[in-house]
Amino acid sequence: MRAPTLVATAVQNSFRSKTRTLLTVLAVFIGAFTLTVTNGLGTGVGRFIDDTVAAIGADGVLTATKTSENPAAGFSDEPIEYDPDVVNTTVPGAPDGAPGATTGVVAMTPDDIAELEAVEGVDRVEPTKGVSADFIRYGEAGTPYVTAVENTVPGQELQMAAGTEPSRDSTEPEVAIPVSLVEPLGFDDADSAVGETVTIAVTDGSRTQYLLDATVTGVVEETFSAGTTTIPNAVATDELFALQNTGVPEEDFDRYATASVFFDPEATEEEIEALKQRLEDAGYTGQSVADQLGAFVAVIDGIVLILNAFAIIALMAATLGIVNTLLMSVQERTREIGLMKAMGMGSVRVFALFSFEAMFIGFLGSALGAAVAIALGTTVSTQLAAGLLADLPGLELFAFDPVSIVITTAVVMFIAFLAGTLPAAKAAAADPVASLRYE
Repeated sequence: MRAPTLVATAVQNSFRSKTRTLLTVLAVFIGAFTLTVTNGLGTGVGRFIDDTVAAIGADGVLTATKTSENPAAGFSDEPIEYDPDVVNTTVPGAPDGAPGATTGVVAMTPDDIAELEAVEGVDRVEPTKGVSADFIRYGEAGTPYVTAVENTVPGQELQMAAGTEPSRDSTEPEVAIPVSLVEPLGFDDADSAVGETVTIAVTDGSRTQYLLDATVTGVVEETFSAGTTTIPNAVATDELFALQNTGVPEEDFDRYATASVFFDPEATEEEIEALKQRLEDAGYTGQSVADQLGAFVAVIDGIVLILNAFAIIALMAATLGIVNTLLMSVQERTREIGLMKAMGMGSVRVFALFSFEAMFIGFLGSALGAAVAIALGTTVSTQLAAGLLADLPGLELFAFDPVSIVITTAVVMFIAFLAGTLPAAKAAAADPVASLRYE
């Protein structure tokens, strides 16, 4: 009996006892369905996190701060000596109100920037010019709306609803506004905002307000970091920073809470950790976006791991079902097995026949489980994206990777094959004479 005939015979034999096979397939279905759904959840959330990471920071960049040994007053219940060099800053990635969400750091000066550039492994350093905007408006008679101003770094990718990111090479002030401000500012839609001029206001230390006009180059989709944040280009940032510091003595002008430290984007994890250690030895702290989102990613990975554990338990139960189904099949077909061996069918082919039956049951259950999981997951993702998760554009809660589906199906079939080895070995070892006499 050739291999194609063996496979065809195995498929036919699988349905000799339809009820028993159906129940076994159902057990495999449950395990494969759960495994596919949990993998889809992990893939969907993982992709959204990757997109969010790309939107709030690029590869090859660390956010450096110079931490004070005496944090600013108000950060401890104990009396703290005042340090005039300490400025308040928000730790990237820390939720509002969480411990450490705001901390005191020593303001960095051009000397600190030069010291950072001298650290081994650092390609260049760009100080972050903090701008505290009063408002943004469209037109002289337009309603002003509160906005934050946040800089980007080279390589950072924004999720655009319309237009493009502000050009770092432009000599004119440009900004990208968040989609949440499109209608409030008076634009019909995101596309109509592109090319228009908006006004951003800042106030200096003497409470004098200054206005800066900038061209809107694009509209940014809402993400974890967007909100009502306006993204300026380097020219707009420099002008706003200068206006905000009008009247500040020259020696106090160049003071920065943080700086972006650029290194080789192809650096390994070990090399990045070594760079962080060198920065720490120099008196600075370096954080990557992965560090900032580490806790959130760990929670998601933990949830997916727990759900996968339930899927494995279901597959183990299905394995026992396959063993039971095939053992009963071997017992019921004892005389048939004896006849096949008496007619010259070798033990290897008998073993292969029952192994193919087990693999077919595994394939049938896993394929159906994956198909239903994909259909249900896609429907749920679409409904949630239009409703409950509408505030998180770009989040596809369940995303199914074809390679992952194929691997899951292959793993389930392999488990089914292992489950079938005991019944198949029993059939292969059967004595043809004793089998023919079996009642």
